[in-house]
Amino acid sequence: MDRIVMRDNIRDIRKIRGLGDRLFNKIMNHFGGEEEFLLAAKNYEVDRIASIEGVSQRKAIEIVNVVLGNPSKEFLKTDTCFEIYQDIQNKILQFASTQYCKNRILLLNPGNDSGMIKRSVDFVMEMKNMVEKLPVNEIKSLLKKINPVTIPKPKYNPSHAILIENRDDYNLLMDLGLNSYLPIISGEEISNLDDFEFIIYLYSEGLMDLGEAANIAMVNNSSQDYEIVPEIVISFFSENYSILSNIFKLKKILGRDSNIKYVLDILDSLESGKFHENVFDSAVAEAKNKADEKLKEAIKNVDIKGEEILDLLNEDMPGKIQSIFDEVIKCAREDIKEKTGYSFDPFIQKYPIEVDESELERVKKQEIAKQNVAAFEDKVKAASQLSDLKQSVEEEIREIFQFDYEFALGCFAYYYDLNPPEIGHGFSFKEGIHLNLAREKNIQRIDYNLQSPDNVVLLTGANSGGKTTLLENLAQICIMTHMGLPVCAREARVQLMDEIYFFSKKRAMDAGAFESFLNTFMPIVTRENQKLILLDELEAITELEAAVKIIASFLDYISDSDSYAIIVTHMAREILKYSDVRVDGIEAKGLDSEYNLIVDRTPRIDYFAKSTPELILRRMYERSDGKLKYIYGEMLEKFN
Repeated sequence: MDRIVMRDNIRDIRKIRGLGDRLFNKIMNHFGGEEEFLLAAKNYEVDRIASIEGVSQRKAIEIVNVVLGNPSKEFLKTDTCFEIYQDIQNKILQFASTQYCKNRILLLNPGNDSGMIKRSVDFVMEMKNMVEKLPVNEIKSLLKKINPVTIPKPKYNPSHAILIENRDDYNLLMDLGLNSYLPIISGEEISNLDDFEFIIYLYSEGLMDLGEAANIAMVNNSSQDYEIVPEIVISFFSENYSILSNIFKLKKILGRDSNIKYVLDILDSLESGKFHENVFDSAVAEAKNKADEKLKEAIKNVDIKGEEILDLLNEDMPGKIQSIFDEVIKCAREDIKEKTGYSFDPFIQKYPIEVDESELERVKKQEIAKQNVAAFEDKVKAASQLSDLKQSVEEEIREIFQFDYEFALGCFAYYYDLNPPEIGHGFSFKEGIHLNLAREKNIQRIDYNLQSPDNVVLLTGANSGGKTTLLENLAQICIMTHMGLPVCAREARVQLMDEIYFFSKKRAMDAGAFESFLNTFMPIVTRENQKLILLDELEAITELEAAVKIIASFLDYISDSDSYAIIVTHMAREILKYSDVRVDGIEAKGLDSEYNLIVDRTPRIDYFAKSTPELILRRMYERSDGKLKYIYGEMLEKFN
């Protein structure tokens, strides 16, 4: 959409009910100006707008509609039309998985540009054909697991620190916001390097004497921010690991290329390289228990002589026992190395063997320091790789949200068996079906047409024969075409209208109601716009003769225009005395074996349909007995 037009439409946002200058300014400030806001609206970022305090999702959708110039209110002129439009949206929404998709569907609006409508219909049909070849349930299951990505907040780690040499470096780190991740310390502030588990020494000249400290990684002060704190980049990917994993699975099913596999491999490698302190503890505990059992068994076979007992009393270990201890502890060290990868001896030679906790802690601390340095180097490398991949991954995330929208439209068209309409003159369709019936079996499909010169039709016929359903079906076909959707018919031709009206309230009109009728309808017929008017049940009025004349004039106005109308009425014979319009009929043919009405729901053109009272009376007669049956029989004779 033209950016100048969108910018002009921004002014109309203030006209939205409940959105005054204060909230308008709050929205603009949130986005940092009109340009960023227009970009968000163009990208259908309803949730981003709705996240602003005071803006509901409904209001956010209304705001985006205004900015994009969506004209639904100008086209859908009655509440019933809007309800039909919302019902279409709701039927598409049942196939939506992500909030982005739901917002896009709620922004689907009827338009009047024939070129855009045709392109949209062709696109939805392409999606219908795509859905036909896909494992729908598996895809829906994955899509439901793909939520909007989390933008992680910095996680502060007080056990690690950044060591700086000067004030300039401190100011740089503060500007970069790295103080949200780690403490920033100077040489004067730290008395013992062991106060921190791990230290990143940000050097310019590297003049600090750090001794033989093993818990320090050196980083030049000209490095990128993610080379100092790699979590700046890594956290986005790790926080969204599950989402990325599901997107990758989905893209494999769709046969689409993806960089996400590289991302997942990088993250998995970081996880596998983590140092787990409890591995040391459990390895030492298992080795000790195993050594105790070995000693216990070995001692049973030792023959101790008198002088060896005296050695024990003098706290000297006899050679044969010492060799047993040496062998057992050697095996214990090998067990530890096998489980941890490190060779050390934390044991005190006693029975049962004791663990030297201070030695174990020293080794763990030393290994933690080495591992932290190694892990930091791995993270810096990973952050560099992930930084290069971030843009393409974000594009893939957007691609999948867009796919959900396309998939929902395709599922809607596929499961409701929709077909592309032809844009032309008048309205006609073959094998049309109401959306509420489209997924049921053995439902009669309808053929019908409304076109010049018979652009106004009176529809007559059986009660419960499907007259209202026919009007709603035509309204659905018209509205769906304007929305750029295929329609619920095998074939359809639709003329694009400026407005659509649907009046469905049934009422017997007294004088006051009739005046209200005139105030409502006469301004409609005098408007120059092309319109489709669907009027369900125009019924008895107190002054029937006068009312029929006025209604006939109303019909003549429409007949002489470029508009179209279908009026459902039982007053067709009276109206035809004053107006020459086509009359179509839906007729009940009789009763089946269970006395249900047999109705051909396709209207007969230029035909007065028989009403149903006689058939209903016959049904009541057949289902009654005794005196009641006799009375119904007497009534039936009067129809002969």
